Amino acid sequence: MFHEAIMRSLTRRSIFGGMAGMGAMAAAPGFAATPKPAKGNIRPLDITDPRENLYGFGKMWGTLGPKSVLSGYQGVQYAIVGDKRAVPLFGYCGFGNNRNIMQPDGSLKVLGKECGFFTDLATGEIIDHWDNPWTGERVEVFPFVNDRWRGTLTLEQKVFKVGDSETVNNDHSTKGGTQGGTKSQKGKPFLLPWQRIGDQYLLSWDYAHEYTNPVTPEGWPKASTGRRVNPSEHFTLFTPTNEIDDRSLESARFHAGFMRQAPWWPWMRMGQSEVHGVLMGRMHSYKITGTVEDIPKAVLKRVERAHSHLLEQPTDGPDEGVRGTLEAYAEDVPPEVPGYVSPLAEKRKAMLKGEGK
Repeated sequence: MFHEAIMRSLTRRSIFGGMAGMGAMAAAPGFAATPKPAKGNIRPLDITDPRENLYGFGKMWGTLGPKSVLSGYQGVQYAIVGDKRAVPLFGYCGFGNNRNIMQPDGSLKVLGKECGFFTDLATGEIIDHWDNPWTGERVEVFPFVNDRWRGTLTLEQKVFKVGDSETVNNDHSTKGGTQGGTKSQKGKPFLLPWQRIGDQYLLSWDYAHEYTNPVTPEGWPKASTGRRVNPSEHFTLFTPTNEIDDRSLESARFHAGFMRQAPWWPWMRMGQSEVHGVLMGRMHSYKITGTVEDIPKAVLKRVERAHSHLLEQPTDGPDEGVRGTLEAYAEDVPPEVPGYVSPLAEKRKAMLKGEGK
């Protein structure tokens, strides 16, 4: 999502050249491995202070250091149709490449890159095509590759603009409706639900969206699941207290349970089928070493071959809006209907043209 000097880029040669195996790759220059905690300079996190919340979140989710760290996720996505049992369809895995910057005013600037791929359940290898069991169609899989996201978290609760809607994280309002709890959250301090239990901080992080589908039925009748979409993501995070509380450390490890529910992916081409259902995914999410060792092996192999720019340091610049898989699909995949012009694709072209000046 989130302008200083541009960081030194890592070339393919510097990352992978002359290395054998994952152990060697974990020592690749340019990524900050998560350090062991130093004894001393310990100050417990003040969870009632927004600045402390931003500090804790910044070092857990990424790093507050000068070089980015890597985190991974991997798991399975299930289809739920009517009252039928959940059926596993494919693996879902990827990684993030993150660096965060604490600003003088206490806000946190977030810089990163991310990706998501789909894998065969039997082999664990990334799939490029998938045989849809409901339509009988062999479809081309669309991986999610986002080479940059930038945003800023301030001392006030962040309201995220997603399409034509707004949402906040951890909105547990019972008011209902798209804007149900958003209005009541505006202006409130940025506080997260940290819980300290033993040697761990427990933290939940939920997003629940509802907005106009950028993959419109008019442009992509087969790919579109309808005019509105309601994806949500849910994390249960665990991070060591001594690594968060140690002010000499720039990054803290975490591991998390990660769940995602959403309509069918557009690349499944279920828009004209009579099978109505949802996708539910359960994944591990983690930052253990902060290096390429945390990237699922199948993903690393594909990224090395086709998307090595994702391993380069994130660059600073203006904040940008949310760009998820649906937005990427509407920008990158030509419409099925000849002559249809995607508003998102035109907007993206204009933005890239402006930055190229």
